[in-house]
Amino acid sequence: MSTEFYLVGRVRRAHGIRGELVIEALTDAPDAIFAAGRRVFAGTPEGDVSAGQPELRIVRSSPFKGGWIVAFEGINDRSTSELWRGRTLLLPEDEVEPPAEGELFIHDLVGMRVVRASGEAVGEVSEVFEMPQGLVIEVHRTEGKPVLLPFDAQTVTGVDPEQRVIHVDPVEGLIE
Repeated sequence: MSTEFYLVGRVRRAHGIRGELVIEALTDAPDAIFAAGRRVFAGTPEGDVSAGQPELRIVRSSPFKGGWIVAFEGINDRSTSELWRGRTLLLPEDEVEPPAEGELFIHDLVGMRVVRASGEAVGEVSEVFEMPQGLVIEVHRTEGKPVLLPFDAQTVTGVDPEQRVIHVDPVEGLIE
């Protein structure tokens, strides 16, 4: 498939004996993405499209403890559903709603320059991690070791998607 895919969910575990899965939604619109009748594509734990059985059709879904319980066609028992733990769920780029004005996709952060409020260059975002505490960006520096910065309101003072620059004002000692 030559289409680009976006990560929309991650399978956390099996639920019950009928093949249902607990899904961590990685989208702002999980009720639309995981609606009955929709399809998603199976991905590897790394987020790549799987070979073999890439398309999954949603039979039913419901919110559950900050995530979703989802039943898919062809996954009908606990033994089968256990095999899906850790897998990702993807949608083709053309089926994902574009970000609103002033928003961007998480993957768009990679490659952006990071600059202190003073104008001093810090480096370039090489990776974004989704942690329980929130997003963390790994910044490769031109000199020195890479640093991890929280992508939160206390550290990030602005993002300019047009210029591909993230302005930061980290607490003292975080970068040094």
